[in-house]
This record gives sequence, structure tokens and C-alpha cells, in this order.
Amino acid sequence: MKLGTSVSSRIAVVVAAALAVAVAPLAAQDFEPNRLSDGKPDLNGIWQALNEANYDLELHMARASMQLREGPHGPLPAAEVLNFGAVGSVPPGMGVIKGGGNIPYTDAAAAKRNENMANWSTRDQEVFCYLPGVPRATYMPQPFQIFHSENAVFIAYQYAGAVRDIYMEDPKPSQVDSWMGTSYGRWDGDTLVVDVSGLLAKDCAERAEDMPGCGGWLDRSGNHYSNQLQVEERYTLAGPNHIHYEATLTDPMTYTEPWTIEMPLYRRMEPNARLMDFRCVEFVEELMYGEYRRNPLPRMKLVD
Repeated sequence: MKLGTSVSSRIAVVVAAALAVAVAPLAAQDFEPNRLSDGKPDLNGIWQALNEANYDLELHMARASMQLREGPHGPLPAAEVLNFGAVGSVPPGMGVIKGGGNIPYTDAAAAKRNENMANWSTRDQEVFCYLPGVPRATYMPQPFQIFHSENAVFIAYQYAGAVRDIYMEDPKPSQVDSWMGTSYGRWDGDTLVVDVSGLLAKDCAERAEDMPGCGGWLDRSGNHYSNQLQVEERYTLAGPNHIHYEATLTDPMTYTEPWTIEMPLYRRMEPNARLMDFRCVEFVEELMYGEYRRNPLPRMKLVD
């Protein structure tokens, strides 16, 4: 009995130690970054998130599809995505919400999230190659590049050729909302802080027929925001090849309180690492406008 207790105790200690390492804040590690001539950490590089956040920001189990319908014994893939098979399934993820838990939606916003999920194929802006917005652009499953000098910070994304100018002097409120918003950067010690506003979020209930990809979506699970969203991003070099990234979202139209996501971003290390072309606008022309051809190509007939 003593032996069993001893073994159990040792296992408990090992597990506790492993958990302590796993949850230790990356940014708190003792690390001295390379610096530019002005003393600021050098953020230059090609970076990428390696997680399941673009599927679902919250802790989630694997599910059969990004769009489901009720089946005789539980949820099944919707007719619109049935032929995706396993390619259209959702892998499990531990979630990236700081402190765990769920997105603090208002009741109305939670209902809209559920409605969005049930209509993923006709609502998610990613399906139609609209720009992903912030913070979603950061954890899309494609790399992005930070260009950083003493005078400027610029971010280019492989997905859809999206770009962001990080204004290091306050540009004042944006006159027009846009998918990527307006970004104002400042330094908090060794952390680059970026305040983002002016993010486009067209209401799905009021969309025009030629805007099927409406909404401000955060992932493929229908998590969303309104045009009142304010985002504060924090980029901290936590090692030579990774950045600790945080984004706090404040949107009183959608959430009951501000909430934060966090994740490591990894440097792409291949000798020939670079951004390549992913001009998906032309990939969705058939989806969005093919039916208007003089002689339309056949389309799959969906069944209920």
C-alpha cells in the first residue's frame, strides 16, 4: 500500500510540474531579444500560429462538420457540406481564451453565434475570401510577415494579400470602417501594443444579396463581433523564434465584458521561408457569380 501511495505521489508531482511549465506565461521567461538601433525588440520575420483557433476560439471537442444539422441519433453534416467528408470536420482544440472559459456573449449575441454556426457555408467571410479582420488574421492557417524598422511597423499576410500599416502616431478615428480596421501602435516596455478600431461588421440580417459573406467573424464556428469592436493586441518576443501574442476584445454590443485570447506565434525557420500568393478572390468567382454566366456550369443539387 505504501509503495502504491509513493508511486501515486511521485506521479502527482510530475504531472503538477508539467502543468506548471505548460501554463507558465511565455512572456515571463527570461529572454533578451535582438534589438534595433532604437533599442526596441526586433520583430522582423515570418510568423505563424499553430493551433485550432481558426476553427473555434473556445475549448471544443472534434465534430463531424463546420456546419451541422440534426440527425436521427445526433448532429450530422449539413447537406451543403456533406461531400467534404473528413476534410470538412473540426479538429479538437484546447481553446485560446486567456484563463479558459467561454466568450462572454450577451444572450442575443450567443443566439446569433448559434445561428451563424448553422449557416457557416453562406456566412463565414473566409468562405468568400473577404479579409479576415483582427485578430483573426493572426491565427489564420497561413503565415504572415512583420516588417519592423525604427520608424515603421507593417504586417503582410499570405491570406488574400491582406496588409496592415501600424501607425506609430495616433491616426485619429477612421472615417470609413474596413475589414482590417485602423491600427495604432505604441510601445509598453518591450511589448508592441496595437489598438485596432474601425473594423467592418455588416449585419447578416440586413445584408444585400450580393454580400453573402457578411459579418465580422472570429473563427469557423460563428463567433463574431459588431462594428463597435475595439481590439488591443500585444506582441512580446518571448524567445528567439516565438512571440507571445495577446488580443483583448471589447464590444458592448456583443459581449458583457472585455475578454482576451493568447497564443504563441512561431517563426518560420525554412531557409527559403517567404510569403507566397494566395489570391483567393479569383477562387470564389464561380461560387459567387458563376450562376450569372451566359451558359452557367452545372451545380450540385443539394438534398435535405
